[in-house]
Amino acid sequence: MTRLSLIRHAPAQDGGCLAGRRDVPAHPGDAAQIEALQALLGQPDVLISSPAQRCLQTTNMLWPDLKPTEVPSLWEQDFGDWEGTPYGELPDIGLLATSELAAHRPPNGESFNDLRHRISEGLKNHIGKDATIICHAGVIRAALSWALDLGPSALSFAIEPLSLTQIELTSAGNRATRVNWTVS
Repeated sequence: MTRLSLIRHAPAQDGGCLAGRRDVPAHPGDAAQIEALQALLGQPDVLISSPAQRCLQTTNMLWPDLKPTEVPSLWEQDFGDWEGTPYGELPDIGLLATSELAAHRPPNGESFNDLRHRISEGLKNHIGKDATIICHAGVIRAALSWALDLGPSALSFAIEPLSLTQIELTSAGNRATRVNWTVS
């Protein structure tokens, strides 16, 4: 069995704009949630992080004495020309079926389906090793989609800042044991 413990970074200082791959810092994390994650997970044997500043800062909040392995494939979805756009000014793409939304690509960006493929290839490298992974909401949804064969329906998961999602990969089948877990 392989256990992947995926933690979404602390809240991003995004200035009310879509961050995506913009390298924005994190707000200081919720002390109670950080303590709960430390108590629950202990000292990880394998610590992996997106190279994003907000993920590396979160890793340091949780385990200040550890240096994570930075994995470029763990960057958030690339929203292309939409990145840096205030949330209220993002284009209205209308009502889309989940499968259409997963296939939608912002101009010069990537779709959720593209992200899912990128993440699945990256996570396959960690099968056989329990790993704690600090990353982004989209990455966690893509990991759930891949591991549980959920396809586009994984877009419906809420993934809050500093939440924990755990996935167990086994020869008998994969399962999520926690999704979007927080102490509050």
